Parts: sequence; C-alpha cells; structure tokens
Amino acid sequence: MTAPFLGPDGAPRCAWSGTAPEFLAYHDTEWGFPVGDDQHLFEKLSLEGFQSGLSWRTILAKRENFRAAFAGFEIPAVARFDQRDIERLLGDAGIVRHRGKIEAVINNARRAEELVEREGSLAAFVWRYEPDAADLAEPQTMSTSPASVALSKDLKKHGWKFVGPTTVFAFMQAMGLINDHARDCTIRPEAQRIREEFDRPGRVAPGTGRTGVRR
Repeated sequence: MTAPFLGPDGAPRCAWSGTAPEFLAYHDTEWGFPVGDDQHLFEKLSLEGFQSGLSWRTILAKRENFRAAFAGFEIPAVARFDQRDIERLLGDAGIVRHRGKIEAVINNARRAEELVEREGSLAAFVWRYEPDAADLAEPQTMSTSPASVALSKDLKKHGWKFVGPTTVFAFMQAMGLINDHARDCTIRPEAQRIREEFDRPGRVAPGTGRTGVRR
C-alpha cells in the first residue's frame, strides 16, 4: 500500500489526497460520505464520465463551470437540452469540450427521468447495488468490483452511456456506497459513522427524485 499523506493537522490520510492542493478538502468533506440526493448522484455520474481518459484534478477544477453549463445538473433541465445546447457547450472553454461526453450527459438525463418514473428515484436504484461489507476488498486495491460491474451493466441495459465499470466504481467510492478510505486514514471512521447512520433510500413517490441525505 502507498504511504499515507500527513495532512496539516499531522493526521494520516489517503495518499491521493496530498497529490494536489484542491484534493484535501474534497477528500475530507465529500469523498466516501453517503449521498442520497438524485441531483448530486447524477452530477457525479456525469463528471465521472467526463473524467474518462483525464484526471479527476482536471474535472474538480472545472466543477463549478460544469454546474453552470449543465443547469446545476438538474435532471429535468438537462433532459430538455437540444442541439443548440450541444453547440453552446462545445463552445464553452470552461468545461471539457467532448461531443460524445456532452451528448452522453443529455442522453443520461433522459434515461434518468425514465428511471425515476420507474423506480421512484435514482438514489433508490443506485443504492440497491451497495455491496455487503464482507464482500469488499482491502481499500484502494481495486478499480472495479462485482457491484460496479453489475450496476454498470444495468445502467447500460437502460440506455446510459459512459458508465463503464471503472467509472461506476469511482462513483461508488465517491458517493459512499463503499468506504474506501485507507485503513489508517483519519477520515475513515467518520465516513463509516455517517454510513452507519445513513438512511438508505427506498422507493419514493415518482416525480420527486429526492430521498436520503446529502452531505
């Protein structure tokens, strides 16, 4: 395992949190904490798709630009994007101007609307794939998992794009479906506590798209 990064407080953290200045706050306050909000889940799936072939630092640095460009990742709003929006986004230097990825986000918003209508919420669907703790590998030793493969396959079956197993695994790590903080990371116990207190999303009334908590 990679040696831990010692934060400003002298406590050990996941090694990757020290590889860029902007990573520390993201690691300490977001990564690995459970999310049950459809908008936040859709945003993260979209950004992970944009990250494909790039670094998370690139995407994180542009996150506010992405939010402005994609209507805050409000699923109904993005689902209504048309060709004019695609051309607008292709001209936006503040984001990653990749036609396939842009079109995938719009497509996925439409698929998300269908999923919410069918399942009650995106969160309820996603959290169905939370793996059993006994089935998890040692933290940060894998880039895919049986659960990420299964969720990726199901999303693709329903028409989602740019949701391969590696992308989905990174999404599951970030959104707290697993606690993948290193064993000696000072944030791991807090993430675990929040996960234990988290009210796993169940079926909600179609059209609401809101369930659980957002950190």
